[in-house]
Amino acid sequence: MYKLLFVCLGNICRSPSAENIMRYLVEQEGLSDQIICDSAGTADYHIGEPPDSRMKAAAKARGIQLIGKGRQFYPSDFEKYDLILAMDRDNYWDLISLDPKKQYRDKIKMMCDYAKNYRDKEVPDPYYGGPEGFNHVIDLLLDACSGLLEEIKVESITK
Repeated sequence: MYKLLFVCLGNICRSPSAENIMRYLVEQEGLSDQIICDSAGTADYHIGEPPDSRMKAAAKARGIQLIGKGRQFYPSDFEKYDLILAMDRDNYWDLISLDPKKQYRDKIKMMCDYAKNYRDKEVPDPYYGGPEGFNHVIDLLLDACSGLLEEIKVESITK
């Protein structure tokens, strides 16, 4: 079983979108029994809250349902997950700071590193923007999650 954790600040926009997009792609490939997806936030602002309604609408327009409830990242997550994907540099460095002994650095990656068709280096936070920001994030995450899934299939599942 390969376990993925997607991380943003509040865990109501970007990371639950990545989690649910990846789960959708994994299901389409028939790999649900091999890949587990989850998400968390580095802050505790939205613990227990569902995904943002604007993000849900952008995902629904592409046939993807966003489910789940916000939770905070805990250092114990380093041991539970094989790969931890930060949505932006601030969250990347927050995760790094939670690993002072540098035991888990190889597990922490940037989500946009897997995008094939977008040049974004970070998944932008659409929270304070208009609908176009939410749509861009969904499209970017569809691209990055597709690239991530291809890499996982080559490197982990086929071994």
